[in-house]
Amino acid sequence: MDLAEIWRVMRRRWYVLLPGLLLSAALTAGVYLLVPVEYVSQSTVTLLNSKKATVAFDGNPFLSTQASLTGMADGLARNLNSDDAAADLKALGITGLHEAKIADNAQGPFLWLSVTGTDPAAVLKSDELFTAYAEKRLREFQTQQSVTPEAMIRMTTIVPPQKAEPQTKTRLQYLIMAGALGFVLSLVATFFVEARRRGTTGPGRHRPTAPEGVAPEGAAPEGAAPVPAKAARPVPSGAAAPVTADAAGSP
Repeated sequence: MDLAEIWRVMRRRWYVLLPGLLLSAALTAGVYLLVPVEYVSQSTVTLLNSKKATVAFDGNPFLSTQASLTGMADGLARNLNSDDAAADLKALGITGLHEAKIADNAQGPFLWLSVTGTDPAAVLKSDELFTAYAEKRLREFQTQQSVTPEAMIRMTTIVPPQKAEPQTKTRLQYLIMAGALGFVLSLVATFFVEARRRGTTGPGRHRPTAPEGVAPEGAAPEGAAPVPAKAARPVPSGAAAPVTADAAGSP
């Protein structure tokens, strides 16, 4: 079946294709209305060495880095993603989904703190609260271990919580899936109806032919000259019709 034939079938069965396309459009519009746009706000923080450890560097924490800071950043991220932290953040009024992770391609103890939601203003506010909560949790860890303030690891914000940006990729994927699914189902229904109609009225439904080698009834054998039909002779007026052999032998 070529493109021309497909187009002819679509034109011939438009009464099946058109409702399917309308339903596809309605399905796509429903997805557009039901799937909201998501917004993401993100901040970047880093862990710094303690004041005591930076004395040899004239108190500059960026000149004093240790591998243990990266391990601490990983442990802090895991704690911020825990259920206990989620309960605390909800009590603080944070809405949406939050996530803490080590920054991609980070060459130090850098963390990404992000919040995702449907209200851009609420997302930005939640990310600010999330960043402050991360610093609070870092102090609590060290306080539980009786670390003196001069020896505590510190946190500083490298990139403050950014304006919430829309994330349309997921919504666009759902829209494409809904439209494509509706279109495919419309085509399937169209060609199904075409196949059913051809099955009942197509060229396959014809009179059975005689077996090969057997001449149809009334036909001359192959190679024989056709037998001409006997012309009817006119009957004179008032004369009786001639009696045939069949009629004479019948009672």
